[in-house]
Amino acid sequence: MKENITLSLKNAVSFVSYEEILALAQQSVRHLDNLNRRTGAGSDFLGWLSLPDDILPQLDRIEKIAKHLKSISDITVVVGIGGSYLGSRAVIEALSHTFSTLRKEKHHEIIFAGQNLSEDYIADLLEILDTSDYSIVVISKSGVTTEPAIAFRILKNHLEKKVGKAAAGDRIVAITDSKKGALRPLAELNGYETFVIPDNIGGRYSVLTPAGLLPVALCGLDIRMLVKGAKSMEQITRQNRNAASNPSLMYAAARNLLMQTGKTTEIMISYNPKLHYFAEWWKQLFGESEGKDGKGIFPAAVDFTTDLHSLGQYIQDGQRIMFETVLSVKNPKKSVLVPKEKEDADQLNYLSGQRLSHVDHNAEAGTIIAHNDGNVPVMHISIPELNEYYTGQLFYFFELACAVSGYILDVNPFDQPGVEAYKKNMFALNNKPGYEEAGNELRERLK
Repeated sequence: MKENITLSLKNAVSFVSYEEILALAQQSVRHLDNLNRRTGAGSDFLGWLSLPDDILPQLDRIEKIAKHLKSISDITVVVGIGGSYLGSRAVIEALSHTFSTLRKEKHHEIIFAGQNLSEDYIADLLEILDTSDYSIVVISKSGVTTEPAIAFRILKNHLEKKVGKAAAGDRIVAITDSKKGALRPLAELNGYETFVIPDNIGGRYSVLTPAGLLPVALCGLDIRMLVKGAKSMEQITRQNRNAASNPSLMYAAARNLLMQTGKTTEIMISYNPKLHYFAEWWKQLFGESEGKDGKGIFPAAVDFTTDLHSLGQYIQDGQRIMFETVLSVKNPKKSVLVPKEKEDADQLNYLSGQRLSHVDHNAEAGTIIAHNDGNVPVMHISIPELNEYYTGQLFYFFELACAVSGYILDVNPFDQPGVEAYKKNMFALNNKPGYEEAGNELRERLK
């Protein structure tokens, strides 16, 4: 690939100067050094830094297992939550046919479960699986995270009743800790194929582990190009101490400086609905990495032009607390022209003969100018096209930028202590053994 994704600060430098951004980015080379030397906060969770190389020996087996599951089933249910599923879903949604479920050609379908506790969702899924030939990929480091653990218990029970315990064992793959956790002994007892989530990689940084790559391979996408794209961005960012040519450092510096001017909310914007789940992955990456110790930029995401008709008014005229990061795809894969009509009742003939992407890009450009005029800084990330290579670049770009940004904020970007609060309350209210007293106290508060 001759091109790379690029970062433009053109519509942000009237709020903080390029010189300020470059100065902070250059100062942040020390954070890059701390990452590379494993001397910063959270140094036990830096395995993702070298994943573009470290994962290579596993690619053959990932592809082999994917081929096997596809040969014995039409559907794979991927069970996981948060970082255990958002990365793979981001790739699959970005690169698969938008209406793949309606296509007549035979293909392997991926369905996600364990990302919520909705009874209706699981019940509807079971109805589909009653008459479907399916396999399961369960992703959980601990094996006891409530949502995926419940979903897996239900689905495992359903599959075993459907095909028998032995046959079910051939259709289940567990991606979990190498030694610890509840899922590891269960997998060994039942003879499941397993992959390891390394101890030194957290869920939100795990897209290039088997947790992310196996579901992607099941969709027939090229995991080698995904890894290759990430490797190219590693060379551009992790191995580059020249801040001016390091987009991850410049992005991390710019967003922190904008926060210091009172812009405490960052909105990730895409004009391509295929990037919706990439923005969901991005939200978790930055939300969990930075939102602690009373600090952090609040990450939000919208789909334009759709959300211009809902949140556009607020962004233009509401509180001036936000800045935007726009993800823009330069070259769509397909072409659709606006047709000409003799009557021109809808008054659209001025667009006839134009590609829809031309109209979309002008909507993007016009919105950036309008929001800039409305005191909203805008950073712009251009993606040459949506494919595995550039998606891999995007993942690594944001992962490294997030780590550096967390260090600029002086937080540990690799832990998430705040998520334990709701979990403890949920356990207590559901009468988990050991939480009885806490449960009684909470029920009193709910009266």
